[in-house]
Amino acid sequence: MLITAVSRLVRWCSHHAWVVAIAAAILSVASGIFAAQRFAINTDINTLLAPDLGWRQREKAFETAFPGPVSSILVVVDAPTSELATEAASLLAARLAKDTKRFVEVRPLDGDPFFARNGLLFQSTDELTRTTRGLGQAGPIIGVLAGDPSLRGLTRGLSFGVLGVQAGGAKLDDLVRPLSMAADTVEQVLAGQPAIFSWRVLLSGQAPQARDLRRMIETRPVLDFTALEPGRAATEAIRTAVSDLNLAKDYRARVRLTGPVAMADDEFGTVQEGALVNGIGTILTVLLILWFALRSGRIIVAVFLTLFVGLAVTAALGLMMVGALNLISIAFAVLFVGLGVDFGIQFAVRYRSERYENGDLPAALSGTAQKIGAPLTLAAAAVAAGFLSFVPTDYKGVSELGQIAGLGMLIAYAASVTVLPALLTLIKPPGEPEEVGYRALAPVDRFLERHRIAVVGGTGLVAIAGLPLLFYLTFDFNPINLRSPKVESVATFLDLRTDPTLGANSISIMLPNVNEIDKTAAQLVKIPEVEHVNSVKDLVPADQERKLALIRGLSRQLQQSLSTEDGARGPQDAQNVAALRGLADTLTRLAASASGRGAEEANRLARSLTRLAQAGKTQRDAVETAFVMPLRIALGELREYLKAEPVALRTLPETVLRQWVTADGRTRVQASPKGDPNDNETLRHFARAIQAPFPDAVGTPVSILESGRTIVNAFILAGVFALLSIAILLWIVLRRFGDVLLTLIPLLVAGVITLEICVLIGLPLNFANIIALPLLLGVGVAFKIYYIMAWRAGQTDLLQSSLTRAVIWSALTTATAFGSLWLSSHPGTSSMGKLLALSLVTTMFAAVLFQPALMGKPRTTEESGPAGPGSSTPDPAKSESAKSESAKSESAMPDSGAPEPAKP
Repeated sequence: MLITAVSRLVRWCSHHAWVVAIAAAILSVASGIFAAQRFAINTDINTLLAPDLGWRQREKAFETAFPGPVSSILVVVDAPTSELATEAASLLAARLAKDTKRFVEVRPLDGDPFFARNGLLFQSTDELTRTTRGLGQAGPIIGVLAGDPSLRGLTRGLSFGVLGVQAGGAKLDDLVRPLSMAADTVEQVLAGQPAIFSWRVLLSGQAPQARDLRRMIETRPVLDFTALEPGRAATEAIRTAVSDLNLAKDYRARVRLTGPVAMADDEFGTVQEGALVNGIGTILTVLLILWFALRSGRIIVAVFLTLFVGLAVTAALGLMMVGALNLISIAFAVLFVGLGVDFGIQFAVRYRSERYENGDLPAALSGTAQKIGAPLTLAAAAVAAGFLSFVPTDYKGVSELGQIAGLGMLIAYAASVTVLPALLTLIKPPGEPEEVGYRALAPVDRFLERHRIAVVGGTGLVAIAGLPLLFYLTFDFNPINLRSPKVESVATFLDLRTDPTLGANSISIMLPNVNEIDKTAAQLVKIPEVEHVNSVKDLVPADQERKLALIRGLSRQLQQSLSTEDGARGPQDAQNVAALRGLADTLTRLAASASGRGAEEANRLARSLTRLAQAGKTQRDAVETAFVMPLRIALGELREYLKAEPVALRTLPETVLRQWVTADGRTRVQASPKGDPNDNETLRHFARAIQAPFPDAVGTPVSILESGRTIVNAFILAGVFALLSIAILLWIVLRRFGDVLLTLIPLLVAGVITLEICVLIGLPLNFANIIALPLLLGVGVAFKIYYIMAWRAGQTDLLQSSLTRAVIWSALTTATAFGSLWLSSHPGTSSMGKLLALSLVTTMFAAVLFQPALMGKPRTTEESGPAGPGSSTPDPAKSESAKSESAKSESAMPDSGAPEPAKP
């Protein structure tokens, strides 16, 4: 019945070839236009899993209570000193805030007036005591610098320290740090190198950490969701502002962008990078492979046009079903080329074989339909069932791919038995001058026949021996590892998450009110995997009464010194030169009467100042800028610090409070992990430890843990569905349990060996490449169905047949498509191509070498029973001929390949 239906359909399409061709052209053009107009891609990795999962619901509730930067661009400003970083970030934030066309909100994360005013309160009492004492003693110097911020003022300020040494109140060694830092700065300018002096480092006496030299601005851009890169306009506006403000030259600032919007835009750019070259290369390679498989330009054109029709229709219907593609479902095109062309090659190679036996084109098409109709239909149904098994899972990314690819397989099959026969009829390829099979593989056929037990047993032993390796199969479900670390947004995020104070890999617990904070924090600090705990109470400094007293005392001491700035008239260059020479002479005299490190640094600075006095005015101006620019910033910050006020939860500004406490009183406690924050196993252990007492906890480590569980469960469920559906389908057609096993066992062997090789080569499974497993089911079951149907029809010497030619070149075509993924700049896509290519190699060898050995010789007609719809019994004459030929030496192989099943 099935073979009759397929045969009638092929004959009808052949007889009405122009109608079919025109209809296919109209449909493909319309589909292509629709797909081009509606094409959209969602690069948000967080949408790859179903939103109704329990842990996803908790994440959503938490994000609703404490809105995060889900639609933001984080601007990261780094500079050589904290003063320059502060000034550069301040200028950039002010510039972006004026651009209301592209930004909804611009908020400096480090420049909130609350922290600018109360920063000293967050020091410990002992630390603040040392700070206020040092600043108080430096009051006269601060007064000079504030009143005369020039080279002359700088030399006067340093002279205060020198006077202390001359008076015996201090030693020259006590001035090693300021002398050394000043000499370094002057020498760098004289050497033509960028230079800047940090007054904060001088005051603190410690080298700055990376976070001290960094400032961040959070922006909420206006997004254009009709564009493939919604945040591109905002990104370009930030780049333009950075250029216009000359931040790189004037402040030596490096500005980087990260955050969800920047990462999503870069993600699309990475996926797009090299796509055109790879696509063209793939098409040319596929055409070359088709030439080797089909040996006819006309047949290749027919197959290629059929493939295009199917791809266009699949793309249109796929976009209609899912709206926007995701980072996994976008691979449907490659899968369609890889799998869809298999149907075309199978049909075309069988057509060539029939044309060789029967020179009449319509008769060859009819014979092709009778021979290939049943296995092609069964293979298409099985492949579609494999992909559609993912539709009911919670892995939305693969679920949508399953919908599109499953439908695409049915479309590819339909096109192969309708459009392809019509095009072959219109193109009228010439007849075949020689047989289509591979006589060169005759020795392999004989080897498999003679050493069947060894081949089957050896393969089985290899697969079984490697089973312990599966315990070491790793799953990397950290979504950030699917992104390219070379792009700015990802590289910046990886840099930021190493700073535990930013909480990039922290876990949060939501509480009903602030009264629960102390109890929860006490539980968290007892967990060995927790490094430290933060809450809103950390924003209320301890021992405020004593700290405020220290700050007020310092304010009184420095009130006169900081009351005015630039009070003195700016000196002339000659005055600066005289001041430099005077200080150099003083330092030289002091160094002559002392020894040790202090004397060495005094001499070094004296020499540098002398050289600077002898240099041109341009160099002196550069030195003045290197000292004075950060000085003005530091003095401004100091004035703000002296305005500190008592802090309580109720007095926290709204912008700060809402990051920790909601309007209805709910709050959160945040825990950060010990160990390497970039190690997935560390984060998983951390998540398990927190979830034990706090099952409702949320955060990146929890997402990594739960997404891994979700994906593994999805693939187990889909694997069971796929195997059951394919097994049932095979049983309906084959009607023999043994034949079903002969089809599935090679498939399972290929799957096991693929995973074992993954362990050996260190290839972990991740969000993207795990789709190789359903593809393994699809490609594998298709190849094995072709062989089991040919074997049931009585065909022998399978490796010499046209079937093996079709399987080998189809596999190479698929490998080419997957190879284009492997070459992608996107790590997730590249790993997908790598595992797809590996799974293809194992399933092809399982089909071409292992399955024939497993099946052995075909059954006799009486033993075989019903071979399923469309099968045929072998011609006795041909069977006897085959037996006779098998007994001959390999050098006397017959001209024809494997004996073909008799025509009905």
